Amino acid sequence: MKPTRSLMLVLCPTLVLGFLYYSSGRLHLRTLGQKSRYYPRFLFLSLSLRPLELQYKYGNLSKGECKPGYSEAKMTSIYPKFVKPVPMFLEPNFKRLAKISSYPPPFGIKTQEKIIDVILAETKNYGLGPELDSLSCKRCIIIGNGGILSNKSLGSKIDEYDVVIRLNEAPVSGFEKDVGSKTTMRITYPEGAIQKPERYEKTSLFVFSAFKPLDFRWLRQMVFKEKLRGTEGFWKSVARSVPREPEDMRILNPYFIEEAAFRFIGLPYNNGLMGRGNIPTLGTVAITMALHNCDEVAVAGFGYDMSSPRAPLHYYEKLRMSAIKESWTHNILKEKDFLRKLVTAGVIQDLTNGI
Repeated sequence: MKPTRSLMLVLCPTLVLGFLYYSSGRLHLRTLGQKSRYYPRFLFLSLSLRPLELQYKYGNLSKGECKPGYSEAKMTSIYPKFVKPVPMFLEPNFKRLAKISSYPPPFGIKTQEKIIDVILAETKNYGLGPELDSLSCKRCIIIGNGGILSNKSLGSKIDEYDVVIRLNEAPVSGFEKDVGSKTTMRITYPEGAIQKPERYEKTSLFVFSAFKPLDFRWLRQMVFKEKLRGTEGFWKSVARSVPREPEDMRILNPYFIEEAAFRFIGLPYNNGLMGRGNIPTLGTVAITMALHNCDEVAVAGFGYDMSSPRAPLHYYEKLRMSAIKESWTHNILKEKDFLRKLVTAGVIQDLTNGI
């Protein structure tokens, strides 16, 4: 009896562990072809923190198929407090967003509530549009302006993304082979906006990012097609008109500037005011926005190679890398550390390998 009893004491736990292991494998395999909405969100967040479970969840998808929740799953592995749902653009109920109500521009909307109300009442639209807003999975790419894009022939690959985000006045026409022809939105501020009306895409969203109170006055004049006046205070010339209808204009949620600066990059807080070296670049702000609103995020054209002073600074002009001067507003080194962290962790994909 005693040998048999000892054998059972060993065998029973082994069988139980084997059953649990088998059941676990069956559970993972069953989730592969099903939408994440059929399972509790906390379950996927906990699973997403471990590489093996990520492989189980996404490994059976076809090549190129969008991975629902992928960027969020990766992001929470390095920033556990990251919460995905943050609206891209300001909506009429923007005053409920407590995180931006305490800061003046660029980190919030304090002191600008009335003029924002007026602008939003005229634009009337606050999303990407019915087709994109209805997608259950979005693949987004942010196109930087770096010379590293030249001669890469990435245009067709860039155009495959659902949402293509461009920055400031970087041109598309004539550079389609390298940068693509599709533009979902162009994010800019007054000094960075395209100044020649004929260079604007006819179907893209004009997305405004404010860095100072004066910027909202400029936007109001653009939305209402008023004659530009009161240009004192801009650090360079600004566009005198924007050839887009009000319904094609949006105001970027300033939460992404605040989060990128203080939570992700670790720039000086300066009592929540703009100061030396505490403003993230628009590219990093756009990436932060995409991480909250897209399931997969890629970038191209990011990164400055300071060891190659003769390399082109931008893909569309002859300026060289040596033209970069120390920035008063940005901390390029700390920002690059943050972006490299995202690439290393697989949160974003860098198509040009410049980060």
